[in-house]
Amino acid sequence: MFRLLLLLMISTTTAIAGDIDNSAALAALQRPDSILIDVRTAKEHSEGALPGSTRIETQDLAERIADVAPDKHAPVILYCRTGRRSSAAQDLLQQLGYSQVINAGGYDDLKQAVPPR
Repeated sequence: MFRLLLLLMISTTTAIAGDIDNSAALAALQRPDSILIDVRTAKEHSEGALPGSTRIETQDLAERIADVAPDKHAPVILYCRTGRRSSAAQDLLQQLGYSQVINAGGYDDLKQAVPPR
């Protein structure tokens, strides 16, 4: 019984976290029409952010995304601290009709790889 519970917890965590695709994010960032969104809190953002990113917390995304990304076919790259919030944001944007949404994962993993914009 304990093993079954453990397996369920692991599979649920994996499903919630979503797929992080750093290579797709880095490739999309080479495009001039790409949009980079930081879904972290203001405190996290104040400690460092990727160049050219716009901070919109996930709970505000539906309300603010059209101002930042009016073209639903432009690449939208999302990041947070670990990839969990950016995964939730990715799901939301896809539900809103955005076709090229990429979960880039965590800030610490990306900050050395993302070129200046």
